[in-house]
Amino acid sequence: MKYQQRKQALVLLADGTIFYGKSVGIEGTATGEICFNTGMTGYQEIFTDPSYFRQLMVTTNAHIGNYGVNSQEVESDGIKISGLICRNFSFTHSRPDSEGNLKDWFEKHNLVAISDVDTRALVSYIRDNGAMNAVISTQVDNVEELKKQLQEVPSMEGLELASKVSTKEPYFIGEEDAPIKISALDIGIKKNILRNLAKRGAYIKVYPYNSSFQDLNSFNPDGYFISNGPGDPEPLVDAQNTAKQIIEKDLPLFGICLGHQVIALANGISTYKMHNGHRGINHPVKNLITGKGEITSQNHGFAINREETEAHPDVEITHVHLNDNTVAGIKMKNKNVFSVQYHPEASPGPNDAEYLFDQFIENIKKTK
Repeated sequence: MKYQQRKQALVLLADGTIFYGKSVGIEGTATGEICFNTGMTGYQEIFTDPSYFRQLMVTTNAHIGNYGVNSQEVESDGIKISGLICRNFSFTHSRPDSEGNLKDWFEKHNLVAISDVDTRALVSYIRDNGAMNAVISTQVDNVEELKKQLQEVPSMEGLELASKVSTKEPYFIGEEDAPIKISALDIGIKKNILRNLAKRGAYIKVYPYNSSFQDLNSFNPDGYFISNGPGDPEPLVDAQNTAKQIIEKDLPLFGICLGHQVIALANGISTYKMHNGHRGINHPVKNLITGKGEITSQNHGFAINREETEAHPDVEITHVHLNDNTVAGIKMKNKNVFSVQYHPEASPGPNDAEYLFDQFIENIKKTK
């Protein structure tokens, strides 16, 4: 597709700022909270991560689509971002195991994507002014109507989205005769988390977002897991109550990302919406227990209150983000509970933090 044949498109931010680009060929309008990911690879995993539900994704890597798509590189049942904003969109691709090009995949999912945007300027603007709602559209002559549409988009703060991406019915992952059984609460779970647990000898039953402790306990599991996911953790009252009951009974519990925030809330530690969040695959974290550094995959727009965590008599900070000193991991001092604010399963990203899955399995074995 030649550059001059492509329709003009725009990004309209909630504060009225406009950035122009070109349509990749899928006409329409998409809304959501705008955010950016600094990863240099793994775009398909990012686009299918349930944690990005209702978000417009700005990719800082200059080229998107150059290695096509592969059905083994999805983290859910389909695309979860609301739309894509990139610099250079590759209509051709080259990789031996590619199953097709990105544009066809987007058309299949009816995803609006725009390219030729000055993403360096856009990301700098978001960094300075914070994450906000936005609209992308090929209707460039209808800005006033787009502004009205944008006013109807709810704020991410206070927004419960887990119910939109969670499984509707329980399902199983792993070998039925595996030595360890885990009940997982799906509030936006990624497939690679389940793969990591299964390959360590676990048989997992995955439950819907609003499942009670009694539901999870009916599987007679050896351990419990609370997943990552989208939106604000505060409205997830059912998940918080489930976490409280698991904690009260001192059962092995592990949480990732949104699950980490739910565990903090279950302990009376508040959460807050960050200025622009952490999204990328090279975020530096320090493990305060071992003193070692980790390069991590992160994707979150909320965090837990550090002062309240430090003051909590039963909670210890185990990991910190080295860029801004936000809490990146906690454990309970007298309970078999820990959680992290990043993605040890990566997909995409480095494997520095995979040991956390081993730690969870070891915690379970100690109680069996």
